[in-house]
Amino acid sequence: MKSNSDLIVQKLKEVIFSETIIQEFKMNDSDFTRNRKQPFGFMVNFLKKSLIIEIDNYLNHVKFKLQDCSFKSFTSSAFVQKRKKINHTVFKFLSSVIIDNYYIKSNKNIKFFEGFRLLAVDGSRTALPNSKELQETFGQAKNQTEAIVVQGRVSILYDVLNHIVIDSVLSNLKIAERELALGHAEHWKPKDLIIYDRGYPSFNFKYQHTRKEIDYLMRVPVGYSKVVMAFVDSKKTSSKVTISPPAKHNYKDKDYTKTATLKVRLVRVDLPCGEIEILFTSLLDSQQYPSSMFKELYFLRWGVETFYDQLKNKLKLEHFTGYSASSVLQDFYCSIFISNLQSVIVNDLQAELDEKSEGKMYRQKVNTNLSYGFLKNRVLELLWKDIPATEIRRELKTLFLKNTIPIRNGRNETRNRKKYQNRNKPKVTKNQRDAI
Repeated sequence: MKSNSDLIVQKLKEVIFSETIIQEFKMNDSDFTRNRKQPFGFMVNFLKKSLIIEIDNYLNHVKFKLQDCSFKSFTSSAFVQKRKKINHTVFKFLSSVIIDNYYIKSNKNIKFFEGFRLLAVDGSRTALPNSKELQETFGQAKNQTEAIVVQGRVSILYDVLNHIVIDSVLSNLKIAERELALGHAEHWKPKDLIIYDRGYPSFNFKYQHTRKEIDYLMRVPVGYSKVVMAFVDSKKTSSKVTISPPAKHNYKDKDYTKTATLKVRLVRVDLPCGEIEILFTSLLDSQQYPSSMFKELYFLRWGVETFYDQLKNKLKLEHFTGYSASSVLQDFYCSIFISNLQSVIVNDLQAELDEKSEGKMYRQKVNTNLSYGFLKNRVLELLWKDIPATEIRRELKTLFLKNTIPIRNGRNETRNRKKYQNRNKPKVTKNQRDAI
């Protein structure tokens, strides 16, 4: 019986080598009028070095490993010209193929929390190459040295238990994180529970979730409102309250009036350090969802934080391969696609790892950093039309299972907020990329 990741890879191969994908995602009707090789194989192969080195590596791998001599050499300039003809949304589409074929009834590896698909949303900024086009498209800011840097704002809707990016966006800095978070709404599904940090809650934000019958868990400061401060003073661990829009609320373009109300539940979590966390939630039933579960539940939001570390430091998102908005968006959504592909392969192995971990002090998990290294070039074979995906997945499985790390739950390290204050951002230079 094929694993879920085998089925997903097979579906991806069918899509990538279909007759229609280029026609659907080319920028202009006049593009790709000749019968050319599909360009996606090269673009998904972790292009982080000099393009000349990457092209040489790609052609040699195709010729000697994949035994396909029909590919002719091409220059980095030819690749840059060709990629301009491809809409970046093709990689969002390929990610949707993974998602649609992962969340199916036959996949027994899907993890839920009390029947919910547990999602988290978080935003971040990402450093972009300094070009006039990118300044105009994404915006710029000052760093700690008052130097002007080009940045974009990222928002991720992330399944923290299955490590799948459900939706992602790279946008202009002027667009607020809350607005981007609501932009993920088209990907919300019944029985989703979404976790948010302190920057998101507002009456409208909670109202939009309630209106679409989507459950949420949101952290708020202890001084967030009079209702919250009264709850803190009460020393209760849980309380159901009714909230209304604040006095100076803006009702423009809203589908409710000043008489609108929401029933919410407040939960108090006392941390070991003595701090208090206050959580807003739509999970009103205290019998089914006792207060004691919310500390662990909110902590699971950390999964989206660690994903940003993975995206920027392991997948090296900020080492972009071009200076145009199109190339930056291609790199961004391609990284998301690769991350999701890696996750579905790893998720198939976790049950076997859990079985091998029985009797040991720690459960084991696949080393994420090494797994991306093992995927380099092998992702070409995995998605190659004439190579059975099962053989490559078996090879990856062996490598992944040999290189694991322990899962140490309950670690409590002091957060150093200045850790990255003086960090140098990755430099994107035109002629001095890493060629190793």
